[in-house]
Amino acid sequence: MATSNPFMPASAAAAASEGLDSIDYKNLPQPVKYEELHREVMMSLKPDLFEGLRFDLTKPLNNNFALSHSIFMGNTEVPTANGQIVKVPVGTYEFGANLVTNQGNLMLGRITTDGRLTGRVKYDISEMASLKTQFQMANEEGMSQGMFDVDLKGADWNGQVKVGTSQFYGANYFQSITPKLSMGGEIFYLAEQGRSGIGLAGRYATDKSVSTAQIANTGLVSLSYLQRVNEKVSLASEFMYNLNAREANASFGYDYMLRQCRLRGRIDTDGKIAAFLEERVNVGVTFLLSAEVDYPKKDYKFGFGMTVGE
Repeated sequence: MATSNPFMPASAAAAASEGLDSIDYKNLPQPVKYEELHREVMMSLKPDLFEGLRFDLTKPLNNNFALSHSIFMGNTEVPTANGQIVKVPVGTYEFGANLVTNQGNLMLGRITTDGRLTGRVKYDISEMASLKTQFQMANEEGMSQGMFDVDLKGADWNGQVKVGTSQFYGANYFQSITPKLSMGGEIFYLAEQGRSGIGLAGRYATDKSVSTAQIANTGLVSLSYLQRVNEKVSLASEFMYNLNAREANASFGYDYMLRQCRLRGRIDTDGKIAAFLEERVNVGVTFLLSAEVDYPKKDYKFGFGMTVGE
């Protein structure tokens, strides 16, 4: 039974006590994964921006197997010794194969004309455990890497163990505290560089909003908030602060869903403005427009493309 608070009105205290007593702590919902802590906010603030021309085609061969083709013609940014960025024109073709079973297991592979090979495999051992691996092989030195994950989940928690190249070891855990509040943490150790870290995070989600907070001993502090105005419009914001560098950054974005298109955009304190439009031309055909302007650096990026296939 909750003790009375002389500074709280009796009606408010009774409502708070009734709310706590009505929570069934033995049947809490399963939270999101720790690595997906900001997934709703990132959908608005970090769309898949690109510069140049992009064309993606996905051809299903049956219910479980599909082939994909992607063509990109644009620029890649190469840093110089004096800190400036030089844009180099590039053109690549990517071939992919996707295998998804009826049980949800998947195997994805991509290979590009510049010699880069990427892959991802996910296999569910049981309802509570699954194995994942992703890798990349490239001609450039230091660009080949891989990661192996073991995902574990219970009725009201998620956990993950990671092992990767460069002797990387990590683990995270996320637990539901109430039906709306979940909290957890992560640790990692990079043996090759002799670095380690620990982080803590919390997430409060309702039907109309999502709030997150994250802090790490590396000096990074992250706060985010998403508000669903209605079924079609969402507004998002994010604040990041680096304690070591004494640098702060804030971003504000929106996500607007129309009947035939989706428009996302953002503006941040670094002077960048971006917008991303997905227009559904026909069934399985989507037209893309991407734009980003960096006013301090006078850098302008524009792109258009088309996606065919689901």
